[in-house]
Amino acid sequence: MKKLFILFIFFSCDLATSQTNEVRSYTIEDGLPQSQVYAIAQDSIGYLWLGTQGGGIAKFDGDDFTVYNEGNGLTSNYIESLLVLGNQLFIGTKKGLSVLTKNKFTPFISPQINALYHHEGIVYAATASGIYSYVSDEGFQKIALSEEVNTAFINDVLYDGSHFWIAANSGLYKTKSLFQRSPISILETLPFPSLAKYGDYVFAASFADGILVYDISEKQRQRVVLAQPLQIQSLAILEEQLWVCTNQGVTIIDAKSLQFQKSIGSQNGLTVSHVRESFMDRQGNVWLGTSGGGLYHYFPNEFTHFDRDTGLPGNRIYAAEATKNKIWFSVSENGLVYIDSLGIHKLPKIEGLEGVKIKTITSDANENIWAGSEGKGLLYRHTKTYDSIIVRGKNFMSMIFETVVISKTQNFVLTTKDGLPSDWIRSVLVRNDTIWVATYSSGIAKLTFDIQQKKAIIHKVFNDKDGIQELSIRDISFDANGRLWYSTLSGQIGNIKDNTVTHLGRIVKVSTPINTLLFRDNTLFLGTADSGIWYSTDVNYSKFVPLKGAKQASSKNSYQLIFDGEGNLWTGSERGVDKLVLNTKNELIDVFHYGRNDGFLGIETCLNAVTRDADGNLWFGAIYGFTKYDASKNSTEKIVVPSIAFEEVRVGYKLLDSINDLKWKGKKLQLTPEENQVSFSYRSVDLNHPNTVQYRYKLDEKKWSPWSKINQQSFPELTFGDHTFSAQSRNYRWQESTPVSFNFYIETPLFKKDWFQWLSAFILVSLILIIVIKYIKTIKKRNAETQQQLQLENHLLTLEQKALRLQMNPHFIFNVLNGIKAMGTSDTKKMNTTINSFANLLRGILNNSRKDTISLSQEIETLKNYIEVEQLMAQKSFEFSIKTEIEMDAEEILIPPMLIQPFVENAIRHGILKSNTEGKLTVRFKTDVPFLHCIVIDNGPGIYHSQQNKTTTSHQSVGLDVTRERIESLSGKGSLNIQELKENTTIVGTKVEFRIPLETDF
Repeated sequence: MKKLFILFIFFSCDLATSQTNEVRSYTIEDGLPQSQVYAIAQDSIGYLWLGTQGGGIAKFDGDDFTVYNEGNGLTSNYIESLLVLGNQLFIGTKKGLSVLTKNKFTPFISPQINALYHHEGIVYAATASGIYSYVSDEGFQKIALSEEVNTAFINDVLYDGSHFWIAANSGLYKTKSLFQRSPISILETLPFPSLAKYGDYVFAASFADGILVYDISEKQRQRVVLAQPLQIQSLAILEEQLWVCTNQGVTIIDAKSLQFQKSIGSQNGLTVSHVRESFMDRQGNVWLGTSGGGLYHYFPNEFTHFDRDTGLPGNRIYAAEATKNKIWFSVSENGLVYIDSLGIHKLPKIEGLEGVKIKTITSDANENIWAGSEGKGLLYRHTKTYDSIIVRGKNFMSMIFETVVISKTQNFVLTTKDGLPSDWIRSVLVRNDTIWVATYSSGIAKLTFDIQQKKAIIHKVFNDKDGIQELSIRDISFDANGRLWYSTLSGQIGNIKDNTVTHLGRIVKVSTPINTLLFRDNTLFLGTADSGIWYSTDVNYSKFVPLKGAKQASSKNSYQLIFDGEGNLWTGSERGVDKLVLNTKNELIDVFHYGRNDGFLGIETCLNAVTRDADGNLWFGAIYGFTKYDASKNSTEKIVVPSIAFEEVRVGYKLLDSINDLKWKGKKLQLTPEENQVSFSYRSVDLNHPNTVQYRYKLDEKKWSPWSKINQQSFPELTFGDHTFSAQSRNYRWQESTPVSFNFYIETPLFKKDWFQWLSAFILVSLILIIVIKYIKTIKKRNAETQQQLQLENHLLTLEQKALRLQMNPHFIFNVLNGIKAMGTSDTKKMNTTINSFANLLRGILNNSRKDTISLSQEIETLKNYIEVEQLMAQKSFEFSIKTEIEMDAEEILIPPMLIQPFVENAIRHGILKSNTEGKLTVRFKTDVPFLHCIVIDNGPGIYHSQQNKTTTSHQSVGLDVTRERIESLSGKGSLNIQELKENTTIVGTKVEFRIPLETDF
């Protein structure tokens, strides 16, 4: 038997006048295509997909919306449901299903799809007429169920592990299978718009009768009714909570205990109560889709926001000051406001300060307020408290005495009439009983206030005459030694001690306004207008360095500086606030940025409008309200490691989707040699901090690029071969994603392939070899022709030598025969001897004339025979000697025949025989590699003298000329040297010397 439990959920009213667990809205003005958001999903990259009624779908990155509609191929602009599976987005519309794969929509016509559900590879579509299924290989088709379910208006489908649950307008159904004709049981006959499951609980929401909770465990079979809330649109399990979206906002129920936790409605910032969908992204943010209010980002956070909508008289907060039990601040031109435990309180108008901006607030030890205005002087709000006794009771016996604290407040407005140098007050400080007032451009006043006389006493005004070189004061602050420090519009600082001004000038070295001064532990921090934060630990604060670290603040503009109770430095800028975590060396080791997406709704902070209350909470004044940072709360934001994915890959300016699928081989893209320009677009989505994501990349094994916000790279003229492109992202917390890589291969051109190059090299070498062989053959042929020519020339030269020898031999013979003829008439006996000797000589000469060369010994022997013949023929006796100065045997040296004889003949006939002295003839041979030197010396009257006195020269000239030609043909010109020998000026003989190449027979 089913047990029925009915739980009533009671709601408490939130009477707070602030917005704590805030929502931020995104509407048409932000780029949303339509204000009715019925479906929300998140893809693998992190994009949020929003389905609207009439505007199609929108892709949201936390900052911008990209819209897709019927013009892009969507089946209908009216979206009811979204489902992300892998890289596909399933879109349920009024006209059927659309499947978005990359940038392509695939439509499937069907009745209106109200919900999409995925189970074991099948996508189930709950439609206005039954249930449909989608399988990638089989397509989209209707499931045949019972007649009642087939025609029912189905709102949702769910599988609990053993059964399918079907929520329809006609009731709640349950079956074991949607494909095996299993029996379908009906559990309820009410309209059910939505289903959810957590643990053993199945939640079925009815529109008007609450939520039915079924325990599906084997141990208990019970049915619980949550009577509230009503008018339910959808259910969602977000972590361990059941989020119930209704026409009256959102109700959050603990999914385990079924206890009410809280509600979200107008008190949290929702401008419409009709909520259609709730969704939690991977960072823990909850997104609400509404009917008419657009998209809401719900983020429980540490910030409480006050603005005009929550009771402030205005939004712009110019100054703030915390006293013991109150937070004082100024709002626009509406005077002073304070917040205490009872709420927000606006002071009545103060005479003299109507409609004026109060730019600075401070308090003294007695919690009296000093406030400086723009143009209307200085307000002193003096409060005096005293005890008063109240008597209660009707008679003496019942009389009760009570002590109550009564306060009395007086307002005093001080102006130039009271001695102030200006009514334009920039900053006010109170130290002991002395008030220091910094004006906009008239210096700094030092005063006290006599409450008895109700009069201000101006002790001194410090201006340019006292050493303040710039009077445009931006801020003042005291150090631990009691010195009052001031900063100026142009970036100068100085201090006042014992009424003495020490002006340090532009100590920061940048010409920028110093907006704020802050001392902590003998360190002075300066917040500048556009150069970040600087600090100094110097005793006299004469040297400042910029605040640096691995991370940087979100802006270089620093309008506010304050430390929290944990020692973190907070800075306000035009982008919100940053919490800067410093180490003991004042190095910036971490940065937490809070902007509109993080709950800091005031956005741009106002100059020095910051304070810290007694509980350690920080209060920031901004142009869009007053924001409290609750130091006791911990951040609920999930810091999720970012994921990165490729959005586009282009090859030669074409999307990869347009490239032939055959080019894919496994996970590597195959490209042709011409497709060597590849570009990549990649993305990580951080919905909370969309503009802080940074990227880096690398190609192949090169180093990573520096981090930047650029998320696309193009590579023209890539080299051929394997390539791997990798990209990585990091979020604002510097958590790095797992790198993604894309592998591709650019085919090497034919002319650069190894086999082609080897073949080309082989062909080239073959051609070279053919050319070389042909060239060698040509050279050989040419050399053969040259050799033949040389052989012919050598033969001709030989013939020429022989001819020369033949020219010489008749001359010699002629000379000898003439001598023998002369002997025939004078000395017959001598003639016979000479004839015999000549015959022997002639026989040897004829034998040698047939040879090209003879040995040197043979030549010497022939010379001896010849000289002996000449001695027999001569009318005058003479001596001769033949000497050899050679290291080798004369038999081994070869020499042309009859080469020396003509010179010996001339020495005898034209030298010795014509001399009046006893004749001497010397023939010497010596070697000097590579030549054989031949020397013939006589002691005659000299060759030149003999030539001048001779009468007939034909025989002499023919023999010498022929011999000279023979020598020069063998050794070249200059090889023959003939000179006369002299002693003082007297000619004593002739020396003939020539050289021929040394030739041997080995």
